[in-house]
Amino acid sequence: MNSTAFIKALSAFFPPERFKTRSIDLYAYASDAGFYEIVPIAVCFPKNEAEITEIIKQGVLCDVPLTFRAGGTSLSGQTVGEGVIVDLSRAWKNVELIYENLTPNPSPKERGITPSPLGRAGEGSVFVRVQPGVTGGVVNQYLKLKNRKIGPDPSSINSAMMGGILSNNASGMCCGVKYNSYHTVKSLRFILADGKCYDTAQAADYERFEREQYKIFTKLAELKNQIINNESLITKIRDKYQIKNTVGYGLNSFLDYEHPLDILAHLLIGAEGTLAFIAEAVLETLPDKPCKATALLVFENINDACLAIAPLKELGAESLELMDRASLRSVENMKGLPEYVKRLSESAAALLCEFQTFSEEELDMFISQAKSLQLPVIQELNFTKDTEEQILLWKIRKGMFPAVGAVRAKGTTVVLEDIAFPLPSLATAVADLQVLFRKFEYHDAIIFGHAKDGNLHFVITQSFDTKDQIDRYALFMDQVVDLVVNKYKGSLKAEHGTGRNMAPFVKTEWGDEAYQIMKALKEVIDPFNIFNRGVIINTDELLHLKNLKKTPVVEDEVDKCIECGFCEQACPSRNLTLSPRKRIVIRRAQQRLLQAGNSAKASELELYYHYDGLETCAIDGMCASDCPVQINTGDLVKKLRKKEHTFIENGLAKLIVNNLKTTEKALRFGLKTFDKTRNIIGNWGMLKNIPKSVRPTKFNPSPTLPEGEGVVPLSFGEGLGVRSEYSHPVGEGSGVRSESADFLVFTSCVSRLMTNQDVHDVDYLKYIAKQLKFNLKVLPLNSGLCCGQAFSSKGFEAASLTAQKNSVDQLLQLTDNGRLPILVDVSSCSQYFLHYNFIDKAYQEKYRKLRFLDSVDVVHDHILPKLQNIQKLESLTLHPNCSLHKMNKLSKYKKIAETLANEVHI
Repeated sequence: MNSTAFIKALSAFFPPERFKTRSIDLYAYASDAGFYEIVPIAVCFPKNEAEITEIIKQGVLCDVPLTFRAGGTSLSGQTVGEGVIVDLSRAWKNVELIYENLTPNPSPKERGITPSPLGRAGEGSVFVRVQPGVTGGVVNQYLKLKNRKIGPDPSSINSAMMGGILSNNASGMCCGVKYNSYHTVKSLRFILADGKCYDTAQAADYERFEREQYKIFTKLAELKNQIINNESLITKIRDKYQIKNTVGYGLNSFLDYEHPLDILAHLLIGAEGTLAFIAEAVLETLPDKPCKATALLVFENINDACLAIAPLKELGAESLELMDRASLRSVENMKGLPEYVKRLSESAAALLCEFQTFSEEELDMFISQAKSLQLPVIQELNFTKDTEEQILLWKIRKGMFPAVGAVRAKGTTVVLEDIAFPLPSLATAVADLQVLFRKFEYHDAIIFGHAKDGNLHFVITQSFDTKDQIDRYALFMDQVVDLVVNKYKGSLKAEHGTGRNMAPFVKTEWGDEAYQIMKALKEVIDPFNIFNRGVIINTDELLHLKNLKKTPVVEDEVDKCIECGFCEQACPSRNLTLSPRKRIVIRRAQQRLLQAGNSAKASELELYYHYDGLETCAIDGMCASDCPVQINTGDLVKKLRKKEHTFIENGLAKLIVNNLKTTEKALRFGLKTFDKTRNIIGNWGMLKNIPKSVRPTKFNPSPTLPEGEGVVPLSFGEGLGVRSEYSHPVGEGSGVRSESADFLVFTSCVSRLMTNQDVHDVDYLKYIAKQLKFNLKVLPLNSGLCCGQAFSSKGFEAASLTAQKNSVDQLLQLTDNGRLPILVDVSSCSQYFLHYNFIDKAYQEKYRKLRFLDSVDVVHDHILPKLQNIQKLESLTLHPNCSLHKMNKLSKYKKIAETLANEVHI
């Protein structure tokens, strides 16, 4: 591997922000959601096929392996590697809905293609064209407008990207075998190791492929001939794919397709990036049935739960998710989960059952039939149609893997395995698996999974610090392999991909002849062995025991994390520097380096971390909302920022808090002066790229609004304006006496700073309130009050506490000792106000007297009920901020918008 020449060539080709060799970037990509750690030599962020081709070219010339990585949610070690990590998550996000019949040329019949389980595309069919860097959840958001969805539905769909979903042949909770990636892909665009690109949607590419890739073409034809002339091998292949199976390459493509280009395209599904680069795919979509009923079915033991699967599946259950008692224990404290779950016996188990239909009548029929089965449940069958309750139940199931990781012993690593059994054997297979847990002393192991398909996930936790610990894992895995392959004829990998941890066992599961075919495929399609080297095909029988990830004890937030990556899509800085997961990964890497005696490298990471880890974190806490165990990486960053502050910096922050009135006046003066300067100078010098302000000139409520009749048209004129009867002068409140007011309006420091004495954002609210006969008392513009969040987010905890105490003292006076509720105009401030926690008991008692309401609550609860004859907009697009999400105000926010517009988009 000539890494020096490779780095030199690509450093000249890519701008520095898209080709990185800094230590912090390399360690950030040294691990994924699995349990391996391999530090690469570089990380690259290509944007188009030409750049991919250049990376491949240099990889071949310099013998540097390429590992393609999208969401990095892989669990089997397939998105880490020793060469270059090719990150697709920052680009490659195109999504296109297609409403035409995509019959390829030549036709499937002419090429002998077996139609997919969805049948031929007919009039009105909806397809979706995707690139590898878009998440499955985003694709489904596009499709939801047409009441459609993609077939694969992994629990990580909001984080997993299409590149990984295709390359791992993802399935999930409802799609089973029938609607996985392999069976729903209609065309594929890909780039081979020689840099040539082919698209199965283009008829001309079939002839071009035969001409340009004659060696691959003839080898695929030869292997197909070998397979179809071997009845025992045909039978084995068909049997293996009756249940979920992602071990090795998809040999069923040789039976399902005739033309070598079609065979190759379907071999790439589930190939984990080891054969080619997938640039684009067109997928068939499924109807997203609008009517759903979901229930948590609880049984006395796991055997009873397993025996209930077949009748529920036959009845038509769309999904049946099995959870043993240990897995339920890992989430039993999750908010909203029924209290009885905590009281279940040690032998109890549950099924999460969901029916999906096109009509309520059909749904009610399924519910009635399910109840008539008289299953031996220990809690009454209660199917819910409530969307929020359904989301909670699915959040419980989807969060089990990270949840058990969060309660594991500090310093241990989480290992998740993914196996499948023939459904009739499921109950006994589970019992045998639990015997192995006890034998090898995995007392915290849990079992859950897609029971309808015989697909089980099990999670164990252990450290890999000593040879004895690694040996225990090795012996355990050997016996799991024997149990799955020899006793039950199951799959060692059902849906998570072969990766590194099952590569040594591909031959064990498939037998020598099938394995030799897979080896031949790798050799002919990737003759330079540069694509994801070591994954799937690897002769090292101990590969699964090498490069195991150690998890040293660091901070509480770090120690709970299992690096699943669910948090990343909510992070504003993920494409600038580091995501929440990568901030945690680097903290662990620093500790590992220190333990290994490499203090120089640890110090180098610390140097980069100041900007990449701390300065660029938004501290918005949205990472916690998507994390199944609510890890707020922002809290970690605040702690680390606090440690960096000097005595002088802390003193200055406190000085500002105690003199906020003066500070705000100075800042308002500065902003106003700058604005005037900008208008005078115009587009000259350093200010040329700063847009001139666009200030509304008049506050113009609709003159046709009948006073007091509750009729509020949408149009209030052009923007906020100059002083009006609804504005209040600087230094004064609203003029409403406290005893006659209904609310105190707390205007945030941001609102106060971004205004002047003539304009105030609260004008609209005051105008509407007057018409609806609400009286508002408004916080004086020069009150100098601040909730303290601005200081807390920067790690100035003492200053933040001072701001909190000042606010509590003054708000008690302004609200008549808490009589008036406080309407907070900015949601981030209201969310922060609601989470004060004073150690000082006296202040805690004062704080409890205050009632804080978000503006969304006030509009939804007090204003909407009084509105009449709204002249609606055609459509309205909302951008809810992070605080509305964290306070669970999104449904109210949407209801307000739906009152004002015919169509609402979020």
